[in-house]
Amino acid sequence: MNKASPLDATLASFGLDPSWSRTLEVPSHDGAVHRWHLLGKPGTSDKAPVVLCLHGNPTWSFLWSRLMHELGDEFRIIAPDQLSMGLSEQVASRSYRERVADLSDLINALHISAPMWLVAQDWGGAIAMGYAVAHPERIAGLVLSNTGIAIPVNRRAPMLIRLAAATGLHRFVTKNTQIFVRGTPLLPGRGITRVQRDALAFPYRRRQSRHGVADFVADAPLNEKHVSFRDIAHVAEQLPNLDIPVRLVWGSRDPVFNDDFAHDLMNRFTNVALHRIADAGHLAVLETSVAPLVRAAIEEQAVDSPVPLAERSENEVATLWSQIDHWNNVNEIAISDAAADSSVTRPEFAARVATYAEELHRRGVHHGDRIAILVSPSIDLIAVVYACWRIGAVAVIADRGLGLRGLRNAVRASRVKFVIGPVRAGAAVRVLRWAPRSVFIRLNTLASAPVVSLVADVTAPEPRPDDLAAVLFTSGATGPAKGVRYTHRQLYAQRDALQRTYAITPHDSFVAAFAPFALYGPALGIATGLADMDVTSPSTLTASALDDACRRINATMVFASPAALANVVATATDSLTHLRNVRLVMSAGAPVPIKTLHSMSALCPDAQLHTPYGMTEMLPVADVSLDQLVRIGDGQGVCVGQPVEGCEVLVDTLNSEVMVSGPWMSAGYDSLWFTEYSARPVHVSNGQATKWHRTGDVGHLDGEGNLWIEGRAVHVIHTSHGAVAPVPLEVATETLPTVVRAAAVGVGPIGAQQIVIVVETSNNENGQASAQLSRDVRTALFPQAIAAVWTTKHLPVDIRHNSKIDRTAVSREMSHLLSGRKK
Repeated sequence: MNKASPLDATLASFGLDPSWSRTLEVPSHDGAVHRWHLLGKPGTSDKAPVVLCLHGNPTWSFLWSRLMHELGDEFRIIAPDQLSMGLSEQVASRSYRERVADLSDLINALHISAPMWLVAQDWGGAIAMGYAVAHPERIAGLVLSNTGIAIPVNRRAPMLIRLAAATGLHRFVTKNTQIFVRGTPLLPGRGITRVQRDALAFPYRRRQSRHGVADFVADAPLNEKHVSFRDIAHVAEQLPNLDIPVRLVWGSRDPVFNDDFAHDLMNRFTNVALHRIADAGHLAVLETSVAPLVRAAIEEQAVDSPVPLAERSENEVATLWSQIDHWNNVNEIAISDAAADSSVTRPEFAARVATYAEELHRRGVHHGDRIAILVSPSIDLIAVVYACWRIGAVAVIADRGLGLRGLRNAVRASRVKFVIGPVRAGAAVRVLRWAPRSVFIRLNTLASAPVVSLVADVTAPEPRPDDLAAVLFTSGATGPAKGVRYTHRQLYAQRDALQRTYAITPHDSFVAAFAPFALYGPALGIATGLADMDVTSPSTLTASALDDACRRINATMVFASPAALANVVATATDSLTHLRNVRLVMSAGAPVPIKTLHSMSALCPDAQLHTPYGMTEMLPVADVSLDQLVRIGDGQGVCVGQPVEGCEVLVDTLNSEVMVSGPWMSAGYDSLWFTEYSARPVHVSNGQATKWHRTGDVGHLDGEGNLWIEGRAVHVIHTSHGAVAPVPLEVATETLPTVVRAAAVGVGPIGAQQIVIVVETSNNENGQASAQLSRDVRTALFPQAIAAVWTTKHLPVDIRHNSKIDRTAVSREMSHLLSGRKK
């Protein structure tokens, strides 16, 4: 048996398979033969797709170790060390043009016949783009991470690169010391392990081995006189001509190649999509698992839709603001804001929208520009959104219900060009650097503009139906809030679906106790009321505040979250009169307890109580009334009724995930290409291809076509006896007299999780449940085996709705409590 070499032992200590390591003598374009070091996995067949990975500076092929472990043997993976880098031969200084030629030499020596995928980071990305421009026929696609080909417009080169290249510092930082080598893995991001940091620095322990590190920094063209400037500029100019898929995987905390570089590349390629990893940094390909994204990029390109997707109707559609231009009755209220004790008539609101639209257009807001609207729920918020839509701007609507951190992340991720808000919003934008290069427009300056009476009189051209209209954000209840893109056509269809489902007429009026829903009123042509409440905490809505909001507009319809309705019921008095005139009460955002609906029905005796089901990505999906719930009775989970007209629903037979489709399904996620790819499969039936949205909910359809939701897929409990959905357990627990609300969570390793029930009780208990309550819960949930029953004063809920239980947080808490570990 051959004894392992010292290098093999070192590679193994870094988690690398020594058999992956080899050297290759490569004839060079410069007339010499150079020794390259490579890490490589051969794949399971000669036809395996080839993935060639190019590292940047100051790393080496180890950068791709995680990808190589996780991608799978069905791919042939090659990760070379560039010349003078890693374990490859030290050669004379190389310019950018020579680096691209070196890559061509290597690929020729590897005898790769089929088009390959280049996966590249940092300087490796620039070299990969150079090779793709020179040899497009040999490239199947690019996956680029935290790289660039030119300095984005109105930007300077990254400060860290400028410092490293500065006269007097360059050699000291890059070659004479390990500052550059050791400092790069410490850049902001998720972080990597000590072993990974040592592995990255391993080839660069001695001064003479850092020649290539210094050369790469020296070859960064900081001005037009640099020897590589023209070559890199030429490649940048040719990128739009590449007819290949390009997928960007971006660590957004990178201080070197930040989001500006990602969006610069987005504007250079034709077939390009971005997946932004919010908490990853410069070494995102090592910090995170990018194998699923690389696999998806290759599979997406290899498997085309067998038939075209359904054609969109090109019939004329009424715009979102079409109703506003016909609002000429000075005696009718358009919007009422109870918190501000103010209202505007229909002509006044139409004039405000038109005036704001014209002023934004005058200030340079153009079609397609993104505008973050940091305005509190109010008449002005609604007017600004409609003004943006009228001139074709994209309204980025991230409400305060996301919390301060969520709001900041949403604005940063959306890459807005303008921000509208009060003075304090300007401070957040500039001082806290939410959108440091945006143009800030103070809200009160819009009102001082010359008045335009009609939206039709605005000089900016109207947007087209398939233009992007809005980026709305999910609640973030089961992960970071995601931006969801909507076109004008999709918002038209959503408006029509709501109007059709709830038989809304011009004689209706609507109180929205959930701020985003207030935006529907003008599009539906009905008066809208805003209740006096803390919009960041829907559970603060009182019965008197809701009754007062109804009084101000003679409301016939009300929308409120389950938590808001629960507090309305809890604070109800005999003095409520205007709720009695309401014909429809809607509540959504989380399961609505039937006892809350019954109590609300007593306050609104003439109203139908409805619980629409949907999500930010598509609303409405299904609907059910209280009367129907009573008729249907108990079942496995929460019944959300039958799909509304125009919406299709199916349940994945493999994992019970609910999937939906319809004309008002959103366009997808913003800067989250992989999330969108995973959530939007295309199914073919009867020769028709349909794109579906995976809701993330698990459930089933009963024999009558009713949809039952059993919980979020991420909250399913994986026991040794199989998967258990949480909602049926919670619904059964909540039938007990003293239980107010329940959460069913799993504790322990996946596949052997134990079921734990945590409840809020009317006795406001906290700690291990009493023997009696524990017996009652176990009896109610038989035959499921319950490991523990616990009580808490308050179950954690999402900020936006105050209704969705954060089961992940509950599971984490119970894991600590039951194990006896400290937090």
